Amino acid sequence: MTKPSTSPASARGPADHDVRDQIVAAATEHFRLYGYEKTAVSDLAKSIGFSKAYIYKFFESKQAIGEHICANCLREIENDIRAAVDATDSPPEKLRRLFKTAVESSLRLFFEDRKLYDIAASAATEQWPAARAYEERIRMLLRDVLRLGREREDFERKTPLDEAAAAIHLVMRPYLNPLLLQHSLDHTAEAPALLSSLVLRSLSP
Repeated sequence: MTKPSTSPASARGPADHDVRDQIVAAATEHFRLYGYEKTAVSDLAKSIGFSKAYIYKFFESKQAIGEHICANCLREIENDIRAAVDATDSPPEKLRRLFKTAVESSLRLFFEDRKLYDIAASAATEQWPAARAYEERIRMLLRDVLRLGREREDFERKTPLDEAAAAIHLVMRPYLNPLLLQHSLDHTAEAPALLSSLVLRSLSP
């Protein structure tokens, strides 16, 4: 399963330029302390001793910086999910772990780094490319698990693969989408096991 690049298209300048890393590091710290909405590009420029104009050589807007950070946060969650899924050969267990780890990793970001989590929630609300790409990669990972399960005769084959993947993704979405997850906190302890068990029963051949 391939892992596409996370570099946002809105980033400017050489990809390996140290200044971009400085800008992202300063922005991440400011967003952690003050929140995304309360941080201006001028604040970031002042903290690293650059002019706003120089920062704009690397990022076209504050949102572009936020999207880069958001992509990093979502990549951490995705990496956790992929590691859990890859750690077992059983397609049903892969599906259970996909549900479970998606919730656990998202909750860890929610509780440990709430202000960065709020960036991810803003990205989901405004449909930033980083958020859309994350959801699509998880949907494709889910599709790969379903296909493997069909090949091994663990899952039914009557439902078109894309239709089954889309339906299961909709079941998972309240616990994958940062904006929706914060409204589902009362159910996060039992939801992954209950939902994955229900989905697995529906996939029985």
